[in-house]
Amino acid sequence: MTNTNASPLSPADISALEDLLFDDRFAEDSLDYFGIHGALSALAVGPCPMTPEAWVELAFGRPVTAGEVKEYDWVTQTLTRLFHNIRNELDQEEPIELPAETYEDRDALTNWCAGFVEAFLANEERWFKQKQELVAELLLPIMALSNLFDDEDFTEITSNPKLMAQLSEQIPETLTDLYLLFHSGE
Repeated sequence: MTNTNASPLSPADISALEDLLFDDRFAEDSLDYFGIHGALSALAVGPCPMTPEAWVELAFGRPVTAGEVKEYDWVTQTLTRLFHNIRNELDQEEPIELPAETYEDRDALTNWCAGFVEAFLANEERWFKQKQELVAELLLPIMALSNLFDDEDFTEITSNPKLMAQLSEQIPETLTDLYLLFHSGE
């Protein structure tokens, strides 16, 4: 699935994508760029391939059609480029490079993690099919940083700024570990 010709998204691409996602028709359910990057990162490292059309649905938070979004083909192509860039990093044995803002902006990191968790939850059973304890351990930092869970264990983690910083720094290594776990036999 590697595509060495996939060019990185430009700031203009990202802005145009977010303009579509934040259109009044979709803003309530859609992910922002950070959430999309997180979701596609989960799909790149995890055991569950999805079609680009499913990526579009994940990005908008609901099914959309080409008639509803006239730029549908462009969105599909843009998400495909982003996915291939993430997979290329992994295939070249490099850690996934999260958008720089995720290290500078707590909301961006939370959105990235929330997107990752949404993609994971869509196929949770398959993620836990093998080595459930190891997968749960590797996912713990991302799940805690997503702020999607009110569990007492997560609250202890999220209320500790030093621990939160450590967990966020571990994300690229965690993604590599997950990728190797699920794809080392490919």
